[in-house]
Amino acid sequence: MQRLQRIETALKAYMGEDASAPLLNESMSYSLLDGGKRIRPQLLLLVNEMLGGREEDALPFACALEMIHCYSLIHDDLPAMDDDEMRRGKPSSHIRFGEGNAILAGDGLLTKAALLLCEQTGFDGAKRAILEGAYAMVSGQSDDLNLSERSAEVLERIHLNKTGALFRAACVAGAYLSAPEQAEAMRAFGESLGLLFQMTDDLLDEEKDRAEDKLTYVTFYGREKTNRFIQEAYERAETILAPYAGEAADTLRQLITSLRSRTN
Repeated sequence: MQRLQRIETALKAYMGEDASAPLLNESMSYSLLDGGKRIRPQLLLLVNEMLGGREEDALPFACALEMIHCYSLIHDDLPAMDDDEMRRGKPSSHIRFGEGNAILAGDGLLTKAALLLCEQTGFDGAKRAILEGAYAMVSGQSDDLNLSERSAEVLERIHLNKTGALFRAACVAGAYLSAPEQAEAMRAFGESLGLLFQMTDDLLDEEKDRAEDKLTYVTFYGREKTNRFIQEAYERAETILAPYAGEAADTLRQLITSLRSRTN
């Protein structure tokens, strides 16, 4: 079974069925089990594997991270936030289930992630890395929502947290599950990867972001400079990975290459 399939199977198993709250379970599953690239959980598993860890230890942490990511997407799409009616090719949670139920679905996924982490024995560093990442993500969303200053410092802080926090959490948690002494190197790798992802996203969303007057790398620096920053982030990530060998390290190299040139 491929890595992505193992993640999907585990997520379905962790959701199960809840007869006491069927609508909540349905709305949570609607957003969690709808596919997606699963970049963050795969990243955690790959870092863990690259550093010599066991997948059976890491898989619950990867699933908890994906639950946190999906909760954030549900809340991002709400009318009070980004007000998006579509997510991954289908109606957003609040369109499908109503705004109140969408809020509860996000709350449920975040809480379920915390419960899943609590059920794991040991690996406190990995647990802390994921929960710190979740809080940093919310902090970045708050900065973005309440934007009062348009500066390079604010732009970097928003993107290192709003988008980058869960990439960072995936890499740091993967290290704590396998080789804690590598945590700082993986933190730097995760930050570079998060910026790479966000800056390529900014290129793809340029027209929409300009129309909405959003603060992004492209609207602040322009396309040419953003492309230069993308190359720099790519090279930083490559440099950090250089000492590592094996299939997982090679897959991570393929990942950063695909992120640099992605079209969706």
